[in-house]
Amino acid sequence: MKMTGARVVVECLIEQGVDTVFGYPGGAILNIYDELYKNSERIRHILTAHEQGASHAADGYARSTGQVGVVMATSGPGATNLVTGIATAYMDSVPMVAITCNVGTSLLGKDSFQEVDITGVTMPITKHNYIVRDVKNLASTIREAFIIAKSGRPGPVLIDIPKDITAAQVEYEPLPPGTKPSLSDMFDSASIRRIVKTEEPADELIQQAAKLINAAERPVIYCGGGVVISGAEQELYALAKKANIPVCVTLMAKAAFPATDELCTGMVGMHGTKASNTAVSKSDLLLAIGARFSDRVISDPKRFAKNSKVFQIDIDPAEIGKNIPVAGSAVGNIKSILQRLLPLVEEKQAGKWNEQVNEWKQSVPPSWKTAKNMHPRVLCEYVHEKLGDDTIITTEVGQHQMWVAEFYPFTKPRTLLTSGGLGTMGYGTGAAIGAQIGNPGRHVVHFAGDGSFRMNCNELATISHYNLPIVIIVVNNGTLGMVRQWQNLFYGGRYSQTTLDFAPDFVKLADAYGIRGFRATNEAEFKQAFDNAVSERKPALIDCQIELNEMVLPMVPGGKPIDELIMEV
Repeated sequence: MKMTGARVVVECLIEQGVDTVFGYPGGAILNIYDELYKNSERIRHILTAHEQGASHAADGYARSTGQVGVVMATSGPGATNLVTGIATAYMDSVPMVAITCNVGTSLLGKDSFQEVDITGVTMPITKHNYIVRDVKNLASTIREAFIIAKSGRPGPVLIDIPKDITAAQVEYEPLPPGTKPSLSDMFDSASIRRIVKTEEPADELIQQAAKLINAAERPVIYCGGGVVISGAEQELYALAKKANIPVCVTLMAKAAFPATDELCTGMVGMHGTKASNTAVSKSDLLLAIGARFSDRVISDPKRFAKNSKVFQIDIDPAEIGKNIPVAGSAVGNIKSILQRLLPLVEEKQAGKWNEQVNEWKQSVPPSWKTAKNMHPRVLCEYVHEKLGDDTIITTEVGQHQMWVAEFYPFTKPRTLLTSGGLGTMGYGTGAAIGAQIGNPGRHVVHFAGDGSFRMNCNELATISHYNLPIVIIVVNNGTLGMVRQWQNLFYGGRYSQTTLDFAPDFVKLADAYGIRGFRATNEAEFKQAFDNAVSERKPALIDCQIELNEMVLPMVPGGKPIDELIMEV
């Protein structure tokens, strides 16, 4: 049947199972928005206050549901406003398709009004990107984009469509009902290997991993976000329990292994626990699963797990040995690798190594035990106590993010949405919107620092308009807390441009958007405010006043070995 390119976009999205897109309209993308209007009963559009908020919402939707998130923006500044969100998704391997529309093909390359080479801009931060210059290629391009976004190591894909292509007529052939195109339908074998970047590892590599595990006396599992992406939480749990191996987690894997399990040692790295950092440093085998050895984990690469054999399991061959030399590796889907590995691993009882690790787990910063009024630990523990394990938690970036990682007892996958690789202040409010849209029956609680929240509080308009029952907890210490902490410890207390004594009244700001606002200056006020917010199932904001100089501890100073932690100041 004949239809416009704009209609093809909508039909292909519906064909891919997309029921929700996030975005912001503009001149170059008007044809697509006209089709969205005509098809509003078939596909829902969520209008955010800013394109960056839309990109983070698509990201949060994808992380919380496991589906591909979709975001749309117009040309020029609309497209460039997506860049931070695309980069955030790229760094954390989030499947997302961004659709932008550019000026007409005859105007490309002429510095036309609102023209930007967005494919050139996003080349380093997308898994793949396209500019569609022929409407005949539009449908196949969209289908390819979705396959690429979710295949192998997931990531964002951008499709740029000149405006005249959205207006052009083309003969559209829908896929037969129930048909899903595969990589082999679109690409040759060499291209498939380039896109997926992996094949299943040989049996010899799985056997090597099993031998190392069975021979190890002090093994540690180093668990990364790839475990969540591949849905391998059950396999990881079975492996750890069968061989009684302590498990440390990265920030992106906080929800991959139950924090309440006796084998969990908590987060590893710069703000890792004494147990995790010491166990890794003393281990004789480090089994890295879906983790990329980022600088925030390893600190000094020459002194990281220096007495340990490292076996790395990952879907991306580019990550193998990139930052830390390995004794062996298996490249492929983590879930299937662990399924093959599990029968080869010998069952072991807890021994002296487990006893030693449990002893280290008792060593925590004094501030954890002597929490002052309104300590972040109180906030995290009460939210979990009130709402339970199914609650989706989103964060911004900074001290509050690390406090959530330290104190919130995550037990289920896809319940923590946070920017790990890029560290994007301004990420969390949009992500909370996407998570709530994708999971309408679940509670979504957003922890935000006052500095981060100033960067995206315009999205209160979106939350209010769609009446999303998100509870926002502003951890308000009147400063850019993490930067101030570094200034305090390493810059002689010179607080250059980190004091936020000109912040808005967040309660009044919430009220301006029609959102119920609460102020909490002590534990009792917080609990009452949170109880009220949750019971109403409407948007709410709680401004929590906390101590200016509260610190995130433990902390490893930059460049130091990870077992040299600052536990108190």
